[in-house]
Amino acid sequence: MQFYIMTLFPEMVMNGLNTSITGRAIQKGLLSVEAVNIRDYAFNKHNSVDDYPYGGGAGMLMQAEPVYQCYHALEERIGKRPRVVYLSPQGETFHQKMAEELAEEEELVFLCGHYEGIDERVLEEIVTDYVSIGDYVLTGGELPAMIMVDAISRLVPGVLHNDVSAEFESFQDNLLEYPQYSRPEVWHGKQVPEVLLSGHHANIEKWRRRESVIRTAKNRPDLLVRAELTEEEKTLARKILEETGKA
Repeated sequence: MQFYIMTLFPEMVMNGLNTSITGRAIQKGLLSVEAVNIRDYAFNKHNSVDDYPYGGGAGMLMQAEPVYQCYHALEERIGKRPRVVYLSPQGETFHQKMAEELAEEEELVFLCGHYEGIDERVLEEIVTDYVSIGDYVLTGGELPAMIMVDAISRLVPGVLHNDVSAEFESFQDNLLEYPQYSRPEVWHGKQVPEVLLSGHHANIEKWRRRESVIRTAKNRPDLLVRAELTEEEKTLARKILEETGKA
C-alpha cells in the first residue's frame, strides 16, 4: 500500500513513521510512505505558500495554487485520481471501520493543513474525504495523518507479525478488547484468571467475549449501540450499565 502525505513538514512525518512497526513494514516493502513538501510547488522565490485571508481575521491561510500543483504532480505519478483525505475538525471522526475501508485502497493521499487552514477552492477541487481524529484543534494535520497511517497500516497483510492480532483488537465488532495477562502467574498478589490457564480454548474464547462486553459497558457504553450482541450479552450489558449508573 502506498501513502502520500502532502505537508509543509515532511521531516516530522517521516521521522515518526520510519520507526517501530510502520518503519519495519516500510523496510520490508509492505508499505510505501512518502511525505511530499508542498513548499516545493510554491511560485515565488521565497517558497512562501501562505497569505492573508480575504475578509480579515487572525493568522495566515495556505494558498490554493501550491496545494493544487502538489496534488496534480501526485495524480500524474499515480496515473489516476487518488483518494485524498483532508485532516480537519469538520470531518467525520476516524474509527476502526473507516480504517478497514481505507486499507482496501492501493494508494491514499493525506493533505495536512497548517496556519488557519487551506483556501476552500482547492479543497473543493481535490479532496474526497474530510476526516477528524477528535473534537479538538491541533497546529497542523501531520499528527492526525500519522495516526491514520499507523491504524490503517496494521490492517495491511504482513505488517503485523501475527496478522490475527489485527482482527481481534479493540473495536472489533464494536467491543473493546478483553483483559490480557502474561507471566508470572501471580504478580503483587494478583492471580491470572484460572480459565486462561486451563488450555480449554472454547472456554477461553467465551470468557474473552464476556469480558469484552463487560469492559465496553463500563468504559464505552456508546459502542454497544452498534455492537452485535446475543440476548445473553445484552442482559449482561444492561446489568453492568445499571450497576455503573450509565443505563
